[in-house]
Amino acid sequence: MAASTATAPTTSNLSFSRLSFFQHKKTSFLCTKNNIKRKRRHGGIKCMVLKKSSSAAEAKTTKKQSVYKLETLTNWLLKQEQDGVIDAELTIVLSSISMACKQIASLVQRAGISKLTGVHGAVNVQGEDQKKLDVVSNEVFSNCLRASGRTGIIASEEEDVPVAIEESYYGNYIVVFDPLDGSSNIDAAVSTGSVFGIYSPNDDCLLDLEDTTMLDTVEQRCIVNVCQPGNNLLAAGYCMYSSSVIFVLTLGNGVFSFALDPMFGEFILTHENIQIPKAGKIYAFNEGNYQLWDDRLKKYIDHLKDPGPNCKPYSARYIGSLVGDFHRTLLYGGIYGYPRDKRSRNGKLRLLYECAPMSFIVEQAGGKGSDGQQRILDIQPVEIHQRVPLYIGSTEEVEKLEKYLS
Repeated sequence: MAASTATAPTTSNLSFSRLSFFQHKKTSFLCTKNNIKRKRRHGGIKCMVLKKSSSAAEAKTTKKQSVYKLETLTNWLLKQEQDGVIDAELTIVLSSISMACKQIASLVQRAGISKLTGVHGAVNVQGEDQKKLDVVSNEVFSNCLRASGRTGIIASEEEDVPVAIEESYYGNYIVVFDPLDGSSNIDAAVSTGSVFGIYSPNDDCLLDLEDTTMLDTVEQRCIVNVCQPGNNLLAAGYCMYSSSVIFVLTLGNGVFSFALDPMFGEFILTHENIQIPKAGKIYAFNEGNYQLWDDRLKKYIDHLKDPGPNCKPYSARYIGSLVGDFHRTLLYGGIYGYPRDKRSRNGKLRLLYECAPMSFIVEQAGGKGSDGQQRILDIQPVEIHQRVPLYIGSTEEVEKLEKYLS
């Protein structure tokens, strides 16, 4: 047969662009014409166009490769810098915070082994007993920010006043943070977390050096620059230490979540542009204080527990850790609240480094943060450790609560 006596072309005398694969019994061969498939049928050879098959195969290969593509927090931050969302110095500050969170995560996981559980023996400025890990975590956070060389002032829950960073060479970013939220849960190995917010210096507040005060000039400058409303935040985030170590961050352009991969020691992007549900059927309040609450708030809670005609009341979920309760609310919807009561007239959560950063995050995710009367981000702090009530979560749920409290 002519087909059997014809001389087959060799790859040596053909240009590579004219060669294409064809398959016979799961074996790939080369054919001299582009995009054809040679198939043996009834003892002969037949060529078939496979343009669509080739595209499908390429798409399948591309999809398969994307499964193994990992985007680290470092790479993500560099892309944000390239896109002009942040500058190089803020990238360094955020990287130093992520390093602090990795160290604290390790300390939390080894707390029982390393004898870091229990009370340290000191009391912080709010009159709360400091846990051993409170003190260690504050030192870790502060050291990482100092070492970055890009922060001018830091303010922590564990410090009486903000601290100016003498080692700062270029940057003057202001970082406020709670190094270990929910520390009362440490001994029971329940979820804890770190919360942070980043500001630029407040140029509108100029220090009057002639003003007589008990504070020295440096401390005055620190306090003036730190006491800014949440509307001025450049970035905010939290790190949750639980079954996974989760780092959630917003730069004012959406909310992104990263999980720490223990194999690589890197935070890996897992959720992009998180959006909180507009409504939810979960509420997180410490109902042990129910009798100390305002009557209007009691009516609201009673409403949530009323099964109604559908016999479906809201579900109560309360961890006792702001980061843990907030993270669940962010993903599932609902509302988290820490109200004022007869013992704590202004609530117990701090505006500057807890309520404002969390409210910034939830608004970027399409939710709402309120003190029951006004937007948290609109409140102008008058002191570093100022406390405010907090109601945060799905927009519809927070607005419903505000109607009860109005």
